[in-house]
Amino acid sequence: MVQLSTSACLLGALLGLSLLAPVLMALTPASMCTPLRTLSDSLSHRRRYMKHNFPINYTIKVHQKELFKLKNISRMKLRVEGLEDFILQRLWFQVNQGVLKKILRVMPERHPSRPYTTELEKRFRDVEGVFVQSHHAEVFQQEPPETIQDIWDRLTEEPDRVPDSSWRFASPKSLLDNLYRTMYCLFSECFPSKEAQQDYCGVSYWRKGRKKDLQPES
Repeated sequence: MVQLSTSACLLGALLGLSLLAPVLMALTPASMCTPLRTLSDSLSHRRRYMKHNFPINYTIKVHQKELFKLKNISRMKLRVEGLEDFILQRLWFQVNQGVLKKILRVMPERHPSRPYTTELEKRFRDVEGVFVQSHHAEVFQQEPPETIQDIWDRLTEEPDRVPDSSWRFASPKSLLDNLYRTMYCLFSECFPSKEAQQDYCGVSYWRKGRKKDLQPES
């Protein structure tokens, strides 16, 4: 009787783990890969639209937390023990949603890069929609680590309440470079390489593959 009870408990535990597995293990659901690759294709033209169509040294005003680079991801992983990619992916969406809106905001209606940026934002929102649909609603209700929550709170502050020391200036292209590279880092399963496994989160990869970064394979 004791053996039967023990077996039943073990079976229940295994069933519980199997139900949690999709939430804990599926860091990048397969359904996200197609829209992510479509977004990547659009971003491959960012040099043309974000550099050539703007004055030399043109910059826009962004929150310092919107300068979301590979080094920021590395630092957060070091500071927050057991930080899940899912949390960083949510942060990636929040940061870059604001970045794209700021870039669009500075463009007049007839700016030559506006149609491109509008379409880019649409594709970004398509990816975000699939991301939300691909995870259980419960995971979005979980409180993030304090470090991440602090970033979210700062990003949602009213602009007139943000101290001057928190603003930075960056070129539109550099902001999209950050978006592109961190996308590959956080959703690497969707961007397999024909060569040996690549560390998209490593700055050295992008230094070595600068041409590949500007003109990625379709």
